[in-house]
Amino acid sequence: MVDFHQNGNIATLHNMRTRGLEDMTYELETFAQSRKMSLILPCLYSELETEAMPKILSELSKVTYLHRIIIGLDKADADEYRHARQFFKGLNQNHIVIWNDSPRMKELETRLAGMGLAPTEAGKGKNVWTSMGYLIGCQDSAVMAIHDCDILTYTNELLARLIYPVANPTFPYQVAKGYYARVGGEKLNGRVTRLLVSPLLIALKRVIGDRDYLDYLRSFRYPLSGEFAMRSAILPDLRMPSDWGLEIGVLSEAWRNLAPKAVCQVEIADAYDHKHQDLSPEDAANGLNRMSVDICKAIFRKLAADGTTFTPNTFRTLKATYYRSALDLLEAYYTDAQMNGLKLDRHSEEASIELFAENIMRAGQTFLENPHETPFIPTWNRVHSADPTFLRDMQAAVAADAKDYQ
Repeated sequence: MVDFHQNGNIATLHNMRTRGLEDMTYELETFAQSRKMSLILPCLYSELETEAMPKILSELSKVTYLHRIIIGLDKADADEYRHARQFFKGLNQNHIVIWNDSPRMKELETRLAGMGLAPTEAGKGKNVWTSMGYLIGCQDSAVMAIHDCDILTYTNELLARLIYPVANPTFPYQVAKGYYARVGGEKLNGRVTRLLVSPLLIALKRVIGDRDYLDYLRSFRYPLSGEFAMRSAILPDLRMPSDWGLEIGVLSEAWRNLAPKAVCQVEIADAYDHKHQDLSPEDAANGLNRMSVDICKAIFRKLAADGTTFTPNTFRTLKATYYRSALDLLEAYYTDAQMNGLKLDRHSEEASIELFAENIMRAGQTFLENPHETPFIPTWNRVHSADPTFLRDMQAAVAADAKDYQ
């Protein structure tokens, strides 16, 4: 069954539980004979020591249709990089660990900075961008998937369902976004989507009026999921956000570059649980506090690029409208949780809404005060145009690191 949301433009592919993993795997193996598929895993070294990562590794070792796995490793020293390479030896596929903090990679970053093309800050966006560049340099994959490395409930069926819509050559989709129920540990999860993004999009529509882009974002059941797949041909022109607005930024790029019918969302798991970020109300640089600001800025930037004018009065009105919308939705979330025997702490939820309301103003002020900010990492097409040898040199650096730090 397929349904369509807002304006009938985004296909939603459901997991009907009528087809086994074995059948889907057989088809993916068939597709892989002419359409090689790669997986990118952006991870912190600390995630190798969690409960989630060994299970992900075990499940991925069973996958037979992947051509390559690229692991982008952040926040690791030399000994930790060596340990990571040993850790990932359990994978049965061709794989490579990119040590993003190695002297060679730092030297390449300095080279980019000299041309004004370096990412402005470290983080998941930069990690994914670097891994995508490595994949582009390989020139051998037609399909790429990405998923997070903190999924406690991971099975390889998640990857199969995520990658299938773009791997199937008879399907029209260039980008597939994963979604799933945000329930775990008898709690209703997904705070940032439920308490920030959903009411913010409602409030924006009330304050600035109808926008196709807002309808597009509202059509996604879980726009902040870190799981998506895409056909590799679109990667060189992808503008990656340099902050925590990565997922919204990727959806915005799909909106900018593709027809709506080339984008779908697909249900990839019956149950999904992962590491939950702290709210960090006292620390604006960490946790959901920082994430919420970056997400708001990503949405404001895209609307401004499409011609929306923002003023201080706009953001004041938006804050008040958001707050009322969020409280209305919270009432629905509470009754939904009660009906399904789930826990929902109304006090902590309202505290989150109050923080997010303040962060809408913070994001708006930052947006207005930095009109010349360049929030995106340059596309790989631009990097290649400025330095045609860069991708080749990056691959050589990754290979040299692997050889020197065995």
